[in-house]
Amino acid sequence: MSEGEKVRTSGESPREQSLPTVNPAAEKQQAPKAVLHPAVYVATWITLSSGVILFNKWLLDYKNFRFPIILTTWHLGFASLMTQILARTTTVLDGRKNVKMTGRVYLRAIVPIGLMFSLSLICGNVTYLYLSVAFIQMLKATTPVAVLLATWGMGMAPVNYKTLMNVSVIVIGVIIASFGEIKFVMIGFLFQLGGIVFEATRLVMVQRLLSSPEYKMDPMVSLYYFAPICAIMNGTVALFLEVPKLTMGHIYEVGVWTLLANAMIAFLLNVSVVFLIGKTSSLVMTLCGVLKDILLVAASMILWNTPVTGLQFFGYSLALVGLVYYKLGGDNMAEYAGQVGRAWAEYGQTNPGMRRFVIFGAAALIFFLFLGSMAPTYAPESYQSVKGMIGGATPSN
Repeated sequence: MSEGEKVRTSGESPREQSLPTVNPAAEKQQAPKAVLHPAVYVATWITLSSGVILFNKWLLDYKNFRFPIILTTWHLGFASLMTQILARTTTVLDGRKNVKMTGRVYLRAIVPIGLMFSLSLICGNVTYLYLSVAFIQMLKATTPVAVLLATWGMGMAPVNYKTLMNVSVIVIGVIIASFGEIKFVMIGFLFQLGGIVFEATRLVMVQRLLSSPEYKMDPMVSLYYFAPICAIMNGTVALFLEVPKLTMGHIYEVGVWTLLANAMIAFLLNVSVVFLIGKTSSLVMTLCGVLKDILLVAASMILWNTPVTGLQFFGYSLALVGLVYYKLGGDNMAEYAGQVGRAWAEYGQTNPGMRRFVIFGAAALIFFLFLGSMAPTYAPESYQSVKGMIGGATPSN
């Protein structure tokens, strides 16, 4: 997997429902011109990506709309409609005119990739019925490892045992975090594992397809081609497994406008990826992904009182360090650390008050995360008392 790849989130997933871009030349050619500060695009992407995951968890678990395949089909159907409208009314999807898409290519490449996409989305959404958002994000840290193994397995790159040793830190960290999970549900774990495997296979298949200059696609153009076939596949599965159980009462209980907002946020996530690619770099995307995952774990703890143990805290931290090292490499990490240090020093000279505020906020977040992770184990009675004072939803898993 190349550095430019972005992992999609299902309404999840890749990370949340954004499709990957694996051709750097395509990124440069398709990226829209932007006039806002890059921080705006970073904040927008993090907000939408986190919002999709939290929104889906809330719908599927806490609002008891336990139809993950139907929800995924709804997202894909909405995306299909919106991309068709944008293709006919705007220039956002003009990049598709440079793609030499034929019926043969569509059947031999797009359909198999769409199948993997559908399976990863289904598994990713079903997982929300069993596991907490915090634990799901910890498990997703192994996605780069799965992609690396899929790359070797499909003959896209030779086996490199040194690289395997590097990524083993991620696996060890996630294993430690799994042992620390209080509400471990095996069926949910297996669904998430399946989602990661299907997603890794899809990413490698996309990389192989886009390795030719004839098929340069940004995330929006990819969505234009993949969403319709995935909606049909998911809809077919839902027709047999979930539609017979669905009633209008389920829809009215959640609310039509709520479902519409959910699909719109999932679609806007893909739009935000296009702008973010054009305004930042793969380094920024990697670090933003790590930051987003940390914020999601914190949000899960705050919103739904999800218990995160000290063992999980340690394991996930180890996995994130391994992930950043694998993405950037040791030499690049040292170089980037020097650049960040200089930029931070310059920022402190020009904005000393704001820098103190950022330091205080980061320290407070780490402190409360640590206390929140230790309290369920070492002070369960006090922890339950505080939960009662705060109130909030009680997760079903």
